[in-house]
Amino acid sequence: MTTEAHSPQQPVVVIMGVSGSGKSTVAGILAGQLGWDLEEGDDLHPPANVVKMAAGTPLTDDDRWPWLDRVADWISDHTRAGLPGIITCSALKRIYRDRMRGDHVVFVHLTGSTDTISHRIAARTDHFMPTTLLDSQIATLEPPGPDENVLVIDVGRKPADEAAEIITQLHLHPETGSTALGSTHPGVSSAPPLADLWTPDTPATP
Repeated sequence: MTTEAHSPQQPVVVIMGVSGSGKSTVAGILAGQLGWDLEEGDDLHPPANVVKMAAGTPLTDDDRWPWLDRVADWISDHTRAGLPGIITCSALKRIYRDRMRGDHVVFVHLTGSTDTISHRIAARTDHFMPTTLLDSQIATLEPPGPDENVLVIDVGRKPADEAAEIITQLHLHPETGSTALGSTHPGVSSAPPLADLWTPDTPATP
């Protein structure tokens, strides 16, 4: 009698980067193709943080820690249960990522030129992060080092191409039952920034 080989546990993928890098769009595509749980990290912010960001006031570390704890809890709930998942989080500093990292956690850093990201933010109408905070985020960003289990993805292409590269590089595959702990609408981002679908080579619609 033959027995089916046990598949290695798939990761929780943290889609990280500054606002406007396309986190929500890429995460939604990944979740839709893989059937994995999806969480929009921004939805875990306390209301006071949302008010500050909408007013153009940068968050302090004291503001961020309760939010990062909620993100880390979502991640650990999945890794402990042996379930994969996808969560978006800016994760700008190494000390923030330290709060989230662990076995079966992979950071995917979406990165691109300031011009590309500025264009995307300026075109967005459905998100509380104003363009004026981009410089603050870029100044705060500490790019992950090679010791941080990170995959770096250059943005500026179609989001579907970026998602395909992530699936290929990380050897990800669909997994039955992965929605047990996560979103009630797997594969659908709770706050999809439609302007992140913009790419430089997309011709204007007449």
